[in-house]
Amino acid sequence: MLASTLLAAGPVSGASAGGTGGDARAAAAAMKARAAAPARARANEVVVSDTRGSRVVKVRDVAKASRAIAKRDGVRSVTPNYIAHVSGWVPPDPGNAAAPGGWQSLQWNFLADSGVNAPEAWANLARVGRPGGKGVIVAVLDTGVAYANRGGFRRSPDLSKSRFVRGWDFANNDPYPNDDNGHGTHVASTIVEGTGNAIGLTGLAYGVKVMPVKVLDAEGEGDSGRIAAGIRFAADRGAQVINLSFEFPSDITRSQIPNILNAIRHARRKGALVVGASGNAAAAAVAYPARSSDVLSVGATTQHGCQADYSNEGADLDIVAPGGGVDAALEGDPLCRPLEAAGLDIFQMTFTSSPRRFGLPDGYIGTSMAAPHASATAALIIASGVLGPKPTPNAIERRLELTATDLGPAGKDPHYGWGRINAARATDPAIPVT
Repeated sequence: MLASTLLAAGPVSGASAGGTGGDARAAAAAMKARAAAPARARANEVVVSDTRGSRVVKVRDVAKASRAIAKRDGVRSVTPNYIAHVSGWVPPDPGNAAAPGGWQSLQWNFLADSGVNAPEAWANLARVGRPGGKGVIVAVLDTGVAYANRGGFRRSPDLSKSRFVRGWDFANNDPYPNDDNGHGTHVASTIVEGTGNAIGLTGLAYGVKVMPVKVLDAEGEGDSGRIAAGIRFAADRGAQVINLSFEFPSDITRSQIPNILNAIRHARRKGALVVGASGNAAAAAVAYPARSSDVLSVGATTQHGCQADYSNEGADLDIVAPGGGVDAALEGDPLCRPLEAAGLDIFQMTFTSSPRRFGLPDGYIGTSMAAPHASATAALIIASGVLGPKPTPNAIERRLELTATDLGPAGKDPHYGWGRINAARATDPAIPVT
């Protein structure tokens, strides 16, 4: 199952300026425990991959049906319909203190020192007439997005209705991908939250169009069938970047989710860069789907610039971005101070006590929060034209890696990959394409 630890958040009017609004270490421990939990699958369902593609089949007995179906001509694989979960953590108390001093006092993740240097990136895009990544479509596959007023749902006051293209709800099989969790809205807000409008906080790629694709339910969980369908939907409808802020448990292998890996390859062939959260189990290997070689895998860093203690690492880690939380205990890394107070979380506007009430809750940490920084920066690269009019996913990925702020040992390493996303350098036309 894809899942992250999501706890109910109460109403807030602002955001706390001090850490995770509670015991940061307890929060990280709870998140890591859930990320490391054994895999689960939908009862009485299998995913069949054959010459016609992949589909979910209802069965009475998964084991017996799998053996029988596998013997049929043309069948390539039969697997349980595994479930994934979002890669972030929301504590029970979101805090209600007002932010003292504007977005810079909270959004360290967008500043130059330990963040992605958004202000210079915004200037780069303004100079070429594509402010905030204008003209690019980013698909957010998640718990939905607070994109419209419908029934008991309300659009986030800091998400303009003009910023969305048509999506789909694969959790409920309808055309209304409203968010009933809050995680997806937070992720989308990192990418496209209104900037310069005197409301709330800022979005890194505030000029892009977002395609909301709901593949995770109110509990932050979604099965492989829905996720594969969502990836194909986004790729076939013009998404240039696809954000996957969720993970499967550590024991899931590539042979158990062939439908998702096939869908990711399909998206790559369509020209979409797929970005995935590395996972929150503090594991020595990146979780799927981010572990796929066709996905840009993103780990998390803290406000101190250290690897976050929950962030999965390893040879398959491509890059890191701000995710908040507690520093990892990396010996010899001067940026890591695990015994000191944790830095700030990742703040974006999302709903609080219900899908009708919005605020700036604290407590959002995780590789879920890191991934959209990479997706937004990829969108800025595309819009900037530094790689030409139609850059390939390979070219965008390499640009992100070569312009990253190197952390840890020189060059690529298992803790930070190629380094922390640097949106300013990635969109700077003075830095040559190599």
